[in-house]
Order: sequence, then structure tokens, then C-alpha cells
Amino acid sequence: MHNNNLPNIFDSFNDARKKGFLTMKEEKDKGRNVVGTFCTYTPKEIIYAADAIAVSLCSTNDETIPEAEKYLPKNLCPLIKSSYGFAITDKCPYMYFSDIIVGETTCDGKKKMYELLGEIKDTHVMQLPHSKNSFSLELWKNELREFIKRLEKKFNVEITEEKLKEAIKLCNEERKVIKKLFDLGKLNPSPIKGSDMHEALNSSNYKFDRKLYMEEIKELTEKIKEKYDNKEYAHNKNSPRILITGCPTGGLVEKIIKQIEEVGASVVCFENCVGTKNFEMLVDENKDPIEAIAERYLNIPCSIMSPNDERMNIIKNYIEEYNIDGVIDIVLTSCHTYAIETEKIRRTVEGLGKSYLYIETNYSNSDSGQLRTRLEAFVEML
Repeated sequence: MHNNNLPNIFDSFNDARKKGFLTMKEEKDKGRNVVGTFCTYTPKEIIYAADAIAVSLCSTNDETIPEAEKYLPKNLCPLIKSSYGFAITDKCPYMYFSDIIVGETTCDGKKKMYELLGEIKDTHVMQLPHSKNSFSLELWKNELREFIKRLEKKFNVEITEEKLKEAIKLCNEERKVIKKLFDLGKLNPSPIKGSDMHEALNSSNYKFDRKLYMEEIKELTEKIKEKYDNKEYAHNKNSPRILITGCPTGGLVEKIIKQIEEVGASVVCFENCVGTKNFEMLVDENKDPIEAIAERYLNIPCSIMSPNDERMNIIKNYIEEYNIDGVIDIVLTSCHTYAIETEKIRRTVEGLGKSYLYIETNYSNSDSGQLRTRLEAFVEML
């Protein structure tokens, strides 16, 4: 049975960003400290141990890009231009309310943009190593210690080992809860639309009571399971099953993920940095907290890491676990590391006998029609 009433249980998640502005103001009025973040390399455990709120900053919209292009080159990734544009136009309430912003030296574009951002907001940049070995782990542990010192001084708090351990437990618990939601994508036919899953996930950035958010996700997962048991599905049994990989997908839901669904396919898995893999990797609760946090975050298989074979392994596993028919690799314009890595992704996917589609895009809607034609052809071929 095909059911289209499923999205109504997602309403509270759809409004999360707008409501988040109001909640954020309430929290600031209570005297809470806020740390603005851009990337999954940001160790949230340290922010929570400082009793601060972590918030993801606006960067997925082309509204502020013209303003940013007065200072940044036009042939730069839209995520970087959008991030900087929101900072200089004061159009992002989260940026406005952040006491400090934390960035990491992921790609060259972000690294240099943070220098300009530092002129208008208090910005702390963590020097992220781009490979995994014992030497880079020591460097990264040192960066974590520097970040701890910076937050202690900024907020006049003490980040103790005990507080770090508590924060690790909280973050791990949250990861497990969200992973269960993602696991619903393994069911066939899929009981959840990829666009709805993306929305629920994205809302995690704008809900500041983490325990309450976990309860909401648990409840959502239960409701969807119930619907599945009652044979109410988001897609038909024969809908091709799609895995999305590549750059962060915020800002691309309407024109890519929803269009994939409209042309008859089912997005069941996200391998992007905010996707499934981010919630499978836990911090070891039995180790020294700094060591454990450093290991977990340094293991993120982003395209800025070299070599990055772990990403290929994850994609292979997901193709099997989620019973994938086709992989769509989405790369934002001028994102060199992801664009170059598409060659390895294509080989990995086609090596398993699956179909592969590469899309390069930005945040404007000018290519929507052309994308629809390509997506229709791809889905038809499946």
C-alpha cells in the first residue's frame, strides 16, 4: 500500500530551523554560550563539556552569494561563498548569536575564508591533519587541547575529564538513536522518504535540548515502523533504490532529492558527511577522552583525507546493506577534492555492477529542468 500521508509526522522537524531562531534567542537570554560550527570535524563533545550550545551556521542558500562575491572569487564553492555571505550580511541569526565560531582546515577554500571571517567574528581554526597516522593523531590531539583552552578562556569555565566523559556518552547515545532512524532505509519497500529523513536529520542542528531531540527521533522511528508493519510505505516495492554520496546536500533537497523521488526512485541512504556514516562512528568510552575523541573525528572519511580508501569501503558496504540499485554522486561546483574523488567512486560502484550518475551543481535553481531530465533518464535505466 502506497501512502502519501507520511510527511505529516515530520512537521515538527520541517519548522525546526525557524523555531530554532526563537529558541536560540531564549537560550541567549538565559545566558547560555553559543558556538557556531560548519563541519562534522567539529568535536561537539568539547562544546557540550563547556556547557555551551553547538549550532550549525547558515550556508546552503544562494541568497547571500552576490554579496560574498564582492570579496571572494566567483569560481569558489557555493557553500564557502554562502557561509561568508551570511556572516557579512547578518542574515543568519545563528551566526549573529554565536559567541565564537569554530572552523577546521578542511579544504583550501574554507581555510582561507576563515581568515576573512576572523576579521568580523571571533573565529577559532583547528588545524586538521589530512592523513591518518600516529603523527597526525598527536597533532590532532594537540588541536583538541588548544580548543579546550580557548573555550575555557572564552567562557570562563573548566572542561574537566568528567565533563568530557559525560559529553561523550550523550553524543554516542544520540548517534545510536539517529542510526536507528537511518536503518529504516534498509527495509523494502522503504517506509520513509529520503527527503523526510534529510529534514529530520537537518533539524538536529536546530534543536538545542539534545535529550528532547533524542526522544523525538525515537518516537518518529517507532511511528514509521508501525506504518511499515501496517503495510503503509513511502515508496512502491519496485522503486529503484538510490544511495546519495558526495558533498553536503543541504540546499539541494528540493532540486535533487525531491526530484529523484518525483521521477519514481527511492532515496534510501545518504553517505555524505551528514549521512549514515556520521552516526555509526562512536567515541570509545573506555579510553582517555582526548585520545578517544581525536581518533573518532580523525577517522571521518572525507575527500580532504588522502588516501581516503575508507569511503570506498563504506560505499561498498552500503550498496549491499541497503540493497542499492544506483548511486548518485553530487558535487558542488569548484569542490576539487570531491570532484577528483568521483573517479574512484565511479570505479567502486561500477565494479559492483551498479549504475553511477555524477551531478555537479550549485545552490541556484537554473539547472533544475536539466537535472530532472538527467534524473528521469537515470531512473528509467534502472
